[in-house]
Amino acid sequence: MKSSYRHIFEPLTVRRMTMKNRIMMTPMGTNYGEQSGEMSFLHINYYEQRAKGGTGLIMVENASVDSPEGSNGTTQLRIDHDNYIPRLFKLTETVHKHGACIGIQINHAGASAQSARTNMQPVSSSDVPSKAGGEIPRPLTEEEILRIVKKYGEAAKRAQIAGFDTVEIHAGHSYLISQFLSPLYNHRTDKFGGSAENRARFARMVMEEVRAQVGPFFPIFLRISADEFLEGGNTLEDTLDYLQYFQEEADVIDVSCGLNASIQYQIDANFLPDGWRSYMAKAVKEKYGKLCVTMGNIRDPKVAEDILARGDADILGMGRGLIADPEWVNKVEFGDICDIRKCISCNIGCAGNRIGINRPIRCTVNPAVPDGEIYKKQHVSRPCNVVVIGGGTAGMEAACTAAEVGCTTFLIEKKPYLGGLAAEISKIPDKKRLADFPNYLIHRASKLKNLFVFTGTEASVDFIRNLKPSIIVNATGSTPLLPPIPGLMEHIDKEGGKVSSILNMIRHIGEYPEDLTGKKVVVIGGGAVGLDVVEYFAPKGAEVSIVEMMPVIGNGIDPVSKTGTFALMEQHHVRQMPNTALKEVRADSFLVETKDGLEELPFDYGFVCLGMKASQPILQNIRDAFDDENEIEIVNIGDSVRARRIIEGTEEGRNILNTLEKRGYL
Repeated sequence: MKSSYRHIFEPLTVRRMTMKNRIMMTPMGTNYGEQSGEMSFLHINYYEQRAKGGTGLIMVENASVDSPEGSNGTTQLRIDHDNYIPRLFKLTETVHKHGACIGIQINHAGASAQSARTNMQPVSSSDVPSKAGGEIPRPLTEEEILRIVKKYGEAAKRAQIAGFDTVEIHAGHSYLISQFLSPLYNHRTDKFGGSAENRARFARMVMEEVRAQVGPFFPIFLRISADEFLEGGNTLEDTLDYLQYFQEEADVIDVSCGLNASIQYQIDANFLPDGWRSYMAKAVKEKYGKLCVTMGNIRDPKVAEDILARGDADILGMGRGLIADPEWVNKVEFGDICDIRKCISCNIGCAGNRIGINRPIRCTVNPAVPDGEIYKKQHVSRPCNVVVIGGGTAGMEAACTAAEVGCTTFLIEKKPYLGGLAAEISKIPDKKRLADFPNYLIHRASKLKNLFVFTGTEASVDFIRNLKPSIIVNATGSTPLLPPIPGLMEHIDKEGGKVSSILNMIRHIGEYPEDLTGKKVVVIGGGAVGLDVVEYFAPKGAEVSIVEMMPVIGNGIDPVSKTGTFALMEQHHVRQMPNTALKEVRADSFLVETKDGLEELPFDYGFVCLGMKASQPILQNIRDAFDDENEIEIVNIGDSVRARRIIEGTEEGRNILNTLEKRGYL
C-alpha cells in the first residue's frame, strides 16, 4: 500500500532533520504533564505510542517559555528553566528509538493565561481580553517585550540541548505573538502597533532571537493563524502581507487558522470537510516558497495523498486523528486502511475535556489514549463465553474486546443492522462522519473468528441460556425521553403529523425541502440533540426557535461545538428561549411558559428533543433468570445504564476486561 501513497511516504529533509514520511503530529494540549510543568512518564508513553505507530514528526504540545505569567494550563509543560531538560531528553530519546523525528512548540499565552492559575494579571499587546468574558490583560512595556524575546531564544536552545530535532514558535490561536499580530487585540500606538510591520515586529524579534540561539542548522517551524475568521481580524490576504516581515528565519510555516472566538475553525468542527484548510497553506507556499504544513479534519489517506500530490502543502498535520488511532501511519503503509479508527471530530474527549473542564484528554473512539492496545497481549486462561445484548457502539466495543482476548463471544442485535444510535444520528448530513466509528467496529468484529453476530434477533432468556454464558453484557441503549406533557403522546411521530422525535426526523431526513423559507421550525430541548436539529434546519431558511427549560442552551457541550453552533444560530437569527418550559403539545403549535407567562409557538415542523432515557427491555428478566447462578456475571453498560455520550459507552465496553479479570479469566 505504500506505493499507493507515495507522496505520504516520501522522506523530507529540512536543514539537518529528515522526516521518514510527511505526517506530523500537531501540538495538542493533553493535561498529562506534572503539576511542576515537568513531562510525566504517562506523557512520554503517549508520545511513544504515536512514534511506534509510524508518525514522521511529532510536534510536542506547547511548552511555556515564561511561567507562571505565560502559562495557559494547569499542567502545561515548561521549558523556561534548565531543570526541565532531563525529562525532555528522556522523551526525545524514547521517540527517536522508533525512527520518528520530534519537535516542541514554544509559547507564551499572553492574555490567554488565567490569574486563577497564575496568581498574576495576564499580559498582552493591549488591554483586550483573548475571548469574550475573559480577563482584561495588562499591556506589556517595551522592556518586558525584550525580556520575553530572550525567553523564547533560551527556550529554543534548551529544546536543542534536550535532543529535539526542531522547534515550533506559536504565533497563532490567540496566544501572545498572535495578540500582537491581530488588529483585534493590538491597539498599541508605539513601534509594536498600528501598521502591519509594527504589529509584526515582536514576531520578527522572536524569530531572529531563536535563530541566533539555535544556529544555522536547526530547523524552525512557525505556526500562524492564516485567517482569523472574525470580523475586523486578519484575513488570509492580511497574513500574506504581514509574513514578509518575519518569515525569513522560518524553514517551515505551519498554516493554521482561527482565534479563541472562532475556535470551531482552529479545532475543526465536525461540519467542516476533510482537508478543508489546504488552500491557505497553498497560498503561503506560493507566495513565499516555504515548506508548509496543512491540517484540518485529515483522516482519510486518499485525502491526505491528494493534498500532497496537488502541491497544496508539504507536510500533513494530524492531531485528533492520531489521538484516535496512533497506528494511522502504519496502517496506511501496510495496507490496513479499513482498520483505521478514524477521528469523528466530536471534540468531546480532547478539546471538551481539556479546554472545557480542565481534565486530561480522552477520546470517544479510543478508550486507551495514553496506553495503546496493550490489552491484546492478554489472553483468557480458561474457556469463557460472553453474551452481549445490543449492537450499538458500547455493545460492539465490549464484544470485540472480549473476543480479542480469547472469549467465545455472541453479539445479539434486535435490528437487522449494527451501529445503534450512532448509526442513526450519522444520517444527519453534518453528522455523517459519526458513521465512521460504528463502521470501524463492524469491520473489527468481522475479522474475529470467535465473535458470532446475530442481527435481526430478539434476545430472550432461553436463547441466552443456550449460549452457556459466563458473562452477560446488557447494552440495549436508550430511547427518546417523552415525559407526561399534555398532548405529547397524542401527536408525536404520527404519520402525516407535524410533531417528531429525533428518530422520526432522521427516518424522514430525505423528505424535508432544501428551501424552507417562510416555514416555522420549533425545537423543544436545548441539549446536543436539539441543537443537531437546529443546525440542520436553520441554514435552509426556516424561521427556527429553540426552547430550553434550563437557564443555558447547550449546557455540557464541548467548547468547539458550542462556539460553532452559537455562531450558526446568530447567523441564521435563531430565536433562543432559555428558562422556558413546554406545557402542552398541539397539532401545529407548542404552548410554552416563559418568565412573562404563557406563549403559543406555531410551527410547520415541531421537534421534541428532551433527551434520551435508558432502555432495559430484558435486563430484569435476565437478572431474575440467572440470579442463583453465581458463576455468571451480569453487566449493564452504555446508555442502558443512563443515557449519556458515546465516549462513556466505549469506555464501559472496554471495561469488560475488568470483569474478566475479576472473575479470574485473564
